[in-house]
Amino acid sequence: MRTRQKRFAEAIALYDQARTESSDRFRPLVDASLANALILSGDLTRARSTLDALAVPSDPSQQAQLQRTRGRLLLAENKPAEALVLYQQLANAPVNGDEGFYRAWALDGISKSESALGNEAQAAQALDQAIDVFDKARAKFRSDEFKMGLFSDLQVVFERAIGMHTRLGQPAKAFDVSERSRARALLDAVAGRAEIGNGEAVALDAATLQTMLRPDEVVVAYHALPDRLMAWVLSNEGVREATLPVAVKRADLARLVDAYRDALINLKPATDVGDKIGTLLLAPLEIPAGKRIIIVPHGPLHYLPFQALRLDGQYLIERNPISIAPSISIAAKLAERTPTVAAQLVAFGNPTINPDVADPLPGAEREVHELSKQFPGATLFFKDQANKSNFTASAPKARLLHVAAHAVADTLDPLHSKVLLADENGQPNYLEAKDVLGMDLSGTAMIALSACESGLGRVEDGDEVLGFTRSFLSAGTSTLLASLWPVSDAATETLMTTLYDDLAKGEQVQDAMRDAQRAVLANPETAHPFFWAPFNLIGNWRLTVQK
Repeated sequence: MRTRQKRFAEAIALYDQARTESSDRFRPLVDASLANALILSGDLTRARSTLDALAVPSDPSQQAQLQRTRGRLLLAENKPAEALVLYQQLANAPVNGDEGFYRAWALDGISKSESALGNEAQAAQALDQAIDVFDKARAKFRSDEFKMGLFSDLQVVFERAIGMHTRLGQPAKAFDVSERSRARALLDAVAGRAEIGNGEAVALDAATLQTMLRPDEVVVAYHALPDRLMAWVLSNEGVREATLPVAVKRADLARLVDAYRDALINLKPATDVGDKIGTLLLAPLEIPAGKRIIIVPHGPLHYLPFQALRLDGQYLIERNPISIAPSISIAAKLAERTPTVAAQLVAFGNPTINPDVADPLPGAEREVHELSKQFPGATLFFKDQANKSNFTASAPKARLLHVAAHAVADTLDPLHSKVLLADENGQPNYLEAKDVLGMDLSGTAMIALSACESGLGRVEDGDEVLGFTRSFLSAGTSTLLASLWPVSDAATETLMTTLYDDLAKGEQVQDAMRDAQRAVLANPETAHPFFWAPFNLIGNWRLTVQK
């Protein structure tokens, strides 16, 4: 832990202590870890003496780990040719019982060695092979936590591969690597629900995605590297890299997004900042007005309301229908699985909860009554009946599911984010994100969480957005509406009733969402983006409801 925190002096002291207390069998692993910490701290002399003093361990996996550490030291000592030979030997000597990780890390070492020798094409090729091996290894594990942890560690590999393919003038390959790095545990879950092939998730490449896009559809994919933001535009004509005017570091991007969200939430003037961010993130894309945009955010951009950015003197939602996707592979699979759905609505409104916890939501009740007029036979739950027991029983049968209630985002432990459904037997019984993960919602085409901050969560390094977005899509939902900040009761009522009116007429959900946000924007009293921009349309952007 101290090594990962870059507190190397403490890490080295702890490893020194561990050496004195370790068994003979375990000591080689301690020594290898100590050497890694010494390399990272810059003490190459002691790292060399530590490694040279080690006997060759009998365990093959320990031998492989030690070889990897020796390779790291050779690279740090600026001896890439020697490191290359060592890593090639390691890559060609499989370890029994290993899932492929040693070979993958050896290929990563080959890539670093080739790069140091000036052989960028060979370096990129080795890195692509490493990612392939990691993917095959990942598929063998069932634990989401393990996959997310593994992919968090691997982000530095993906980032290097993106940079290499970009330098080599290969935008499609850079895009493919970015897509492969995204939301892998979620992609596995979506693939499993959709019963695609053997359930193993495969990220779609640019060439395949290109054939799935219609002429009026454009995918915009971002990737926040530590030192700059990458952007690609994918259409049915191919993929191109967009050159952004400024190299924005990931940390600066996070501050920019936080500042804009803060301005919107506090009803501060937003047009100037919206213009500036639009000029930075949207103008270089050169996307014509009217095109349907599917935005694939990355890192801090998951919290950015793209609809409220400005371009050509307009908010983006005024010139283009837009939606959000955790990855375009996921969205494309969802769009293929659920193109149309029956007009069958289940809705929950204004749950009765302890007034000490939250105020009643009469607007939410009106909202549900109003939007349900377009859906004869709708099943509606209000007040005491808008509870978790009824949700659990009714949600899997719903085609369209609407929840108008309070919600609380837990960014520290996102699976405990909760929708405040009605108290039962005098006790709180809220719907938590972890409850949704265990449900089968593969028959539910759309869920609208008409609630505060329902779209917030924590973004993991593997670009997994944990929280309700992750839970509902994993459970099988095709399309999700969720909010990025506390919402206005009255404005949300207008937005949702407009949305459902459009859906009932057979409008595509992306058009319905655009019309709904523009309806709130058109009212001078609710023209500020705080009122109309909190909701994101996530997932299947093509969904239509049968008339």
